[in-house]
Parts: sequence; C-alpha cells; structure tokens
Amino acid sequence: MPEEDNAQAADKARAFFEKAREITETGNLDYVIDLYLEGLRYAPDAVEQGHLPLCELALQRHGKGGKKPSVMEKMKRLRGKTPLEQMLNAEYLFAKDPQHLPYAEAMLRAAAAGGYKRTASWIANLIFQTNNAAQKPSAQTYILLKDSYAALGEFDKAVVACQRACKLRPNDADLADEFKNLSAELTMAKGRYDKEGDFRNSIKDRETQESLQGQYRVVQTEDYRQAAVERARKDFARDPSLSRNIYDLAQALSALRTDEAENEAIQLLENAYKTKQDFSFKQRAGQIKIKQLQRKIRKTKAAVEANPDDAQAKSALAELSAQLNHFELEHFRLSVQNYPTDLPAKYEYAVRLMQNKQYNEAIPLLQDAQKDPRRKISAMNKIGLCFFLKGWLTDAIDVFNEAIESHEIKDDDVAKELRYNLARAYEEHGQKEKALELYRKIAQVDFAYKDASQRVDKLRESGKET
Repeated sequence: MPEEDNAQAADKARAFFEKAREITETGNLDYVIDLYLEGLRYAPDAVEQGHLPLCELALQRHGKGGKKPSVMEKMKRLRGKTPLEQMLNAEYLFAKDPQHLPYAEAMLRAAAAGGYKRTASWIANLIFQTNNAAQKPSAQTYILLKDSYAALGEFDKAVVACQRACKLRPNDADLADEFKNLSAELTMAKGRYDKEGDFRNSIKDRETQESLQGQYRVVQTEDYRQAAVERARKDFARDPSLSRNIYDLAQALSALRTDEAENEAIQLLENAYKTKQDFSFKQRAGQIKIKQLQRKIRKTKAAVEANPDDAQAKSALAELSAQLNHFELEHFRLSVQNYPTDLPAKYEYAVRLMQNKQYNEAIPLLQDAQKDPRRKISAMNKIGLCFFLKGWLTDAIDVFNEAIESHEIKDDDVAKELRYNLARAYEEHGQKEKALELYRKIAQVDFAYKDASQRVDKLRESGKET
C-alpha cells in the first residue's frame, strides 16, 4: 500500500477508535463494537488502540448480561473471503461471547494467515492464558498455539505450548518429536542474538514497530478539544434526554482536563443518573472524579518533591490521598453492587479493600476475579498477600506456590514478585532455608529487587549464629 494510502488508513482508523472511546459508556455497546471493528478494518494490527479496548468492552458487556450472537449472526460471521474479513468476523463473535474460546482461535488463525503478527501474538497470549486457567485445558488448543507461536518466531512460547500438549497426550510420538525440534529452534534463535548484527537488527525492528504504533496514537490539540465540546453541546441541546448526547458531552468536557469542565461533566452525569436511574451514568461520573483526583495528587506530589519542606503541600497531598482512597472504595463498591458479574470491578474493589486492611472482604472478591484470565495471576498474588497479612502463613504459601506454577513466564516482574512474596511467607513461617533459596535466586537475576539482597545477608548471618 502506498505511503499516502497508509496515512489515510491510519487517519480513518483513528477516527473510528476516537468515536468508539467517546461513546463506550452510552449503553449502546453493540454500536461501539461495530465502531472498533471498522477502525480495525483500516488498521488490523492496532492492538493497543483497537483490539485491547474492544476486548475490555466485551468483558464489560458480558458482565452486564449482554446477549450472545444470534444463530443468524453466527451463520453470517463464521466465514469471510479474505483473512482480514475472517479475522474481523471472528472478533465480532468473540466480542459478543468472550467466554467462547473457539471464536478467539478462529481470530488467531485468520490473523496469522493475514500476516497481522502483533494481533496474532496478542490473541495467542490471551488464548494461552485462558486455556491454562480452564478446568480441562484443550490439547488441540495448545497445538494451535504451538504452530502459531512457531510461525511468529516466538519459539520460547511454542516450546511451552508443545510441552503442555505433550502432558495431555503423553503417548503422541509426533508431538514428542515436535518438542525436540522446537527446542532446537529455540536454541538456534537464542544463538542468533549473540551476533552483533542480529542484535542490531532486532533493535531496528523494535524501533520500526514503535514508530508504526505511534501512527495510531491520538494527539488532540486544545482547539480540537474545544471544538468537540461545542459539537457535543449542540447535539445535547437538540435532544438532552438522549443517552448518547449526555455521554458525548461528558466525554468531550472531561477531555479538557480542567476542574471546571470535569465538574460540569460529573454534574451532567449525576443528573442523568437521578433522572434515568441508570447506574452507568453514575459509574462514568465516578471515573472522571477519580482521574481528577489522581491528576491533583500528581501535581501536589511534584510540588512536595520540588520542595520537601513545604508543610502546606504535604498536608494537601495527605488530604487528597485520603479523598481518593475514600472515593474509590465507595465507587467500586457501588460498581460491584450494581454489576455483580463484572469481574474487573470486583478485582478493583478488592484492591481498595486490601488498601484499607479489609482482608476478609477482599478475599472472596479476588477468588471470583481469578475467572478473568487477564487478572488470574494478579488476583492469586493478592489472595496470598491477604492470607499473609492475616497471619494465615500456610495458606499464603499454598496460594503463592500455585500462582508461580500457573504463571507461564518465569523471569518477568510478576514472577519475581510472586517468589519474593513466597519467600516472605516462608521466612515468617520459620522456614528460613526455603526463604533464603528464593531470595538468592531473585538476587542472582535482579540484585536491586526490593530488599532481597539484604534479606539474603540477614538470613545467612542468622544461620551462622545457630
């Protein structure tokens, strides 16, 4: 596609994504799904701008009892003339029924066939997490992932997927051979990065990806935002009872990021909630209020850092932090109360309960939140922390071990945090040798991680004394 066509496609995609974001909370979620898909038609690999927010929307819609695709929709969407059409049709069905994994698998196949590598990698990771969390993981799904990751050149993940398939099919000789071949491919791939030229090429490829990603970022000028407010005001004046007009005006006002405009948006939404008794208005008002408080905290924190002796700024920071804590706790409590199947809301409410040391109330919410594959490991980690802080050390150890076993990537920040928390639980429980071993492993890969190295010294010294 010529460069000019690429730029035009990016602009069109950006316009659809903007509109989708603006009216996400209108309640007309099916229309928002269509908008995201239209944007992705022009930018099929726009993961952060299109696929991710659409996936989040699908989970919100499901949590609010959104209808699954009809028989006619399935018949219409389970085909397509091109890989792009097939991918978008599958993504439409997945957005309507995010718990039906075959739709995601169809999306993966189409993305791979169309050469949409970023999208294929993203949806493959989501399928991997979901299959791992299933009570009965599918060997066929792991085989699809094995082939997809290998085609993408992600041999480390292909090896893990193949290994899991082998466990489910221990007598499959072909799979065992494939595991050996993929392991060899992984070794060779790692070896290539030891060569200076390949390393430089990998950096160049990454920079190219970041440059492409930047084409989809929305940079709105002050004039643009003011014009958006004026357009929204005109639409609202024509029909102030229409939900879409209320949300559009509130969104445009909040985009100005001034206290005056945000307060007007909050009042507009609160009035709509009182009139229509639709909690989505109050929920959106709460989201704007939270962002407003977070912005004020960042500004006040910067003032404190610039002048640590400013007692007035410190007092203001403490007051704002307390306001945010209180407001978020109530906001997410009401969200869970009104949308009892909304797993992201349960997770966020549980986090705030933990911050307020209400561990008994947080644990059952986190246990429910584990059903969301994106939050499974994080929820398990926080359950373990709740048990740890309650003094239930044996239970904390069990949960941390299970989370470590379930987490696929063994050397990322999540893995380090899980091992650190497990080490803390072992240490508190008196199992100092196990704690020392974990702290040592952490320090070997990240010496500056929290106080792991200091704890190694402390435990070694205490061992000498005994």
